[in-house]
Amino acid sequence: MPELSVPELENIANKLRLHVVEMTYAASSGHPGGSLSSAELLSVLYFRAMRHDPSDPSMPDRDRFVLSKGHAAPILYSALAESGYFPKEDLLGLRKMGSKLQGHPVRGTVPGVEMSTGSLGQGLSMACGIALAGKMDGKAYRTFCLLGDGELQSGQNWEAAMFAHQYGLSSLIAFVDRNRLQITGNTEDAVGLDPLPEKWRAFGWNVQIIDGHNVRQIIDAIDKASRSRKSPSVIIMNTVKGKGVSFMENNAGFHGRACKPDEFEQAVKELKEAIQ
Repeated sequence: MPELSVPELENIANKLRLHVVEMTYAASSGHPGGSLSSAELLSVLYFRAMRHDPSDPSMPDRDRFVLSKGHAAPILYSALAESGYFPKEDLLGLRKMGSKLQGHPVRGTVPGVEMSTGSLGQGLSMACGIALAGKMDGKAYRTFCLLGDGELQSGQNWEAAMFAHQYGLSSLIAFVDRNRLQITGNTEDAVGLDPLPEKWRAFGWNVQIIDGHNVRQIIDAIDKASRSRKSPSVIIMNTVKGKGVSFMENNAGFHGRACKPDEFEQAVKELKEAIQ
């Protein structure tokens, strides 16, 4: 992929957000909140950081991306379509009968989807398996995995974290979308995660904490993590749920609800104004 500039990547992030709002509105369902908070990361991954080829989704040496928080499928589908894996017009088929775009990603159905996800807490284990296979085969590809902060309340993640350290999976880079909201409200009111960085460090991971909406910080954090030769890395991204749409921001109600007609008009207006 050509190396796009920070402003270009910021622009793509807002295009991805617009796709998310449009496709969830067309479906009258979906999960826009956590999709919008991940837009900058997906922009950086698919349009700068990852080695991949939309014309050859099974390229052996491609970098792999696992969307552990599978309910955020709209942002993954948006990135895949925008980068050329399938026509952007297909996005409006989200969650509709006969469409490939199910509510959660399905491997083998949508080009570019590496793993079927949606059962929260399992994606990091899958990513560990992919990274271990690459290490055993002597491959240089990296494995990226995006986790929701709420799903870190599932214990399987910490089993995977122990495994990744034990087997020196240095090509594994995890991201935590730390927007602090889940379907029931604040993560800390459900099962508190703080102090989150210290937990990851205790499991032997390299830890970075960044602004998840700052494209330059995301790029630099991935570059630093990619230089690790001994341990897996996690990048904790402080984000805003519903980022980019004023009435969705920090609003847990939009974890799993699409816009109503009047809300849709306002959201589209705001996002189009943000696109250069």
